[in-house]
Amino acid sequence: MGGISPGIDLEEAARQLEQAAHDAQVAFDCIRLDELDRAHTHAITARAAVDAAENLLRVALGGEPLTADSA
Repeated sequence: MGGISPGIDLEEAARQLEQAAHDAQVAFDCIRLDELDRAHTHAITARAAVDAAENLLRVALGGEPLTADSA
């Protein structure tokens, strides 16, 4: 692995991962309460937060950011 690229906000990556964990827990709780629409919404937002954090970490490690065109 390479060094960390300057200018990358690793605090934002950490915040995104915290948000993902929260949304995943809410989704889990909603499933248990049979609130499937709400569970689905929180599962989607959890995934988006994980994707954002992973993208920041990839760039911090010197990789290219993932874009809609490269997905």
